Amino acid sequence: MPAGITSVVAAISSSVTRAYVGTSGWSYPSWRPGFYPASVKPPDFLRFYAERFPTVELNTTGYRLPAEEQFERWAAQVPDGFRFAVKFQAYRPEQAGTFVERVRALGDCLGPIRVVLQSARDEGMLTLLLGSLDPDLQLAFDLRHPSWEGIEPRLAEAGAVRVDSLDPAAPFHYLRLREPPYTDSDLGDWAERIRELAAPTFAYVRHEDQPTAPSYAARLSELLD
Repeated sequence: MPAGITSVVAAISSSVTRAYVGTSGWSYPSWRPGFYPASVKPPDFLRFYAERFPTVELNTTGYRLPAEEQFERWAAQVPDGFRFAVKFQAYRPEQAGTFVERVRALGDCLGPIRVVLQSARDEGMLTLLLGSLDPDLQLAFDLRHPSWEGIEPRLAEAGAVRVDSLDPAAPFHYLRLREPPYTDSDLGDWAERIRELAAPTFAYVRHEDQPTAPSYAARLSELLD
């Protein structure tokens, strides 16, 4: 069993105010029996996961937008206070209205919207996206091209943030830990960075075939506790 899994229940009760630590996705058969016991069937993975972590990154929405009923079913399987971080592909701005309508079916479980944009800097596209997505949502822009460097002030004007930014003035933070393996010292460094942030912080560890992501997430939460 990977280190940290046995104490993963501690992940939901970090003493750092409003620090949400989880993984990128939950529906991985390869995590059984390392994280999911052999007795837990795939339909019950989310319920089991949500008893141990306060948030998860929902990536399937970036490839195919589920029906509203699916979001309702997911929300029904998690406890109060749980948050889904939902992926939106920026190259589909015409779907923004439908996307927002459906993800709102998560109700109070709806967390940040991660807006993924792979292409080079395009101020017109950014303006379109900011105008198409409800400003009341927590919008985190995952801007992959280096030409977006320095866009943070523009996002801040709209109440949005950039993924992996540690700007202390941001209304919230969205961090993605994408470079495993992580030593205990590495995770300690991340815990220190998160601890210094006053705003709510969402942090997600990348999925791998082996259940290292929940192990790392559990250990990070312990270090924050």
